[in-house]
Amino acid sequence: ELLRLLRLARPEAGIMALAIVLLLISSAITISIPFSMGKILDLVSQSRIQEHSTSMDDRTASFAIIFSGLLVLFTIGAAANMTRLVLMRIAAERTVMRLRRLIFDNIMHQDLSFHDQNRTGELISRLSADTVVVGKTITNNISDGMRNLTMASVGVGIMMYTNPNLTGIMMLIIPPAAGAAIYYGRIVRNLSKQTQNAISETTKVSEEKIGKMRTVRAFSQENREVARYGDAIQNVYDIALRDGRATAVFYAGMMYSGNLLMLALLYFGGQMAQANEITVGELISFSMYTVYVGGAMVGLTSFFSEIMKGLGASTRLFTLLERPRNIEQATGITLPAVRGRVRIEDLTFAYPTRPDTDVFRGMCLDIPAGMSLSFVGTSGSGKSSIAQLLLRFYDPQSGRITLDGHDLRTLNPSWLRRDVIGYVPQEPSLFAASIRDNIAYGVPDATPEAIEHAARLACAHDFIMQFPDGYDTMIGENSVGLSGGQKQRIAIARALLKNPTILVMDEATSALSSTDEALIAQGLAQAARGRTTITITHRLQSVTDKHAVVVVDGGRAVEFDEPYKLLQNPEGAFSQLV
Repeated sequence: ELLRLLRLARPEAGIMALAIVLLLISSAITISIPFSMGKILDLVSQSRIQEHSTSMDDRTASFAIIFSGLLVLFTIGAAANMTRLVLMRIAAERTVMRLRRLIFDNIMHQDLSFHDQNRTGELISRLSADTVVVGKTITNNISDGMRNLTMASVGVGIMMYTNPNLTGIMMLIIPPAAGAAIYYGRIVRNLSKQTQNAISETTKVSEEKIGKMRTVRAFSQENREVARYGDAIQNVYDIALRDGRATAVFYAGMMYSGNLLMLALLYFGGQMAQANEITVGELISFSMYTVYVGGAMVGLTSFFSEIMKGLGASTRLFTLLERPRNIEQATGITLPAVRGRVRIEDLTFAYPTRPDTDVFRGMCLDIPAGMSLSFVGTSGSGKSSIAQLLLRFYDPQSGRITLDGHDLRTLNPSWLRRDVIGYVPQEPSLFAASIRDNIAYGVPDATPEAIEHAARLACAHDFIMQFPDGYDTMIGENSVGLSGGQKQRIAIARALLKNPTILVMDEATSALSSTDEALIAQGLAQAARGRTTITITHRLQSVTDKHAVVVVDGGRAVEFDEPYKLLQNPEGAFSQLV
């Protein structure tokens, strides 16, 4: 999994390589400080012994050269470290940006069955929180880990060169510390997964309740939702406490062990200094290296725990990135010309979230090109599912739907939705943009004249022009400020602007008054000429002007004929609905 994480940062290999070179430079300079301090102290001690044999000017000149050289080195080290941090930040932000783009692209191209099974808040949590954790893991944390590894390994090498015996005493702490770090890392990885899941749950709760604020307010359930959110964040708090306890125990143990090690070094080192087996400068240098190496070891432990957190967060992201798509959006054939004949052949379908409940069972229907027809039936009979299958949001379990003799599963879904079918959903969704942009959503390069023509056909032009900014009026989030009928008319204009061969309207006028519906019917009658028009409705008075009516019941089309002919049979399904 770590290798998969590192592959995400492969495009930043050049920047990260330069950052690593700067890291080695700054680390080499930093690790030389204790050695330099020890030599300076020894030099001071020797100069006191030899003060009669050398002049004060010579000693002052020697110290000036040494300190000037160290000042230059420290300046270079600071510049290298600063540049390294900037480069790693650039690499981290680019990686997070690229990862978010990959995740969002994957979410946008997933089947609708995926969106049926995953709540919006959870997906937003993956897109925002998880990507940051993973991005930092494969850039900043890797850089810090390499720095600490360099400091620890080089420091131990210099300590071994300075005094192998004291180094052997220090090395006694490494095996138990490494074992504790591995055990702690496993705990952290597990807690990281739990934390990311808990955070996504809080995002889901808040996103849903804030998005449905009017319903919450209408039923006076604010306190209940606050309590529910409180339960969600309490879970995050409980996991954080467990993480905090594990971290406290681990780092306290590491600190205590380090202090005991320092006492042992001072004790044995002091005895060796008294016996002239080691100089005072070497003892101080060795002690400083011990602190440096100890800090690096703690840093490596922190690096390991952060890597475990990144792996925990990456599991959710890779699960999403590697999820197969049942319906590829950009594959399949396109037809040079479409007449609009639709055939439904022995269709059986159930939604993925309810696989045991068949919506259609052996449904058959032949819709000639250019026909205007309505699907009617009781609630839950599957009328709206016809639109979902025509747009190929889902594929049937058996049977097929054909367009001009071509199975929909062989056609390019993006082309089908973009160029062939215009769709007005039962609950139109408008974006937080201008009315003009909402109407032109499917045709971004549409001219103002074409947008106005579509709005006139949908009887939307007059109410749009009543706004001070006309077509440039901004629509708020959740279409606040527009009535249900106004939203539906904008949605109808959006579908008509595409000039589709097949127009599918699912309860598209349910929020309109009878007068407004009659006016829109005139515009739609004009727009429907030469195209196949499928209307899904429960308002039976609106079907009298259609070429045919399809009555859906029990997963089948039980009646299909002209509305007046169906009414002649008082025992028929259509007559019973009327």
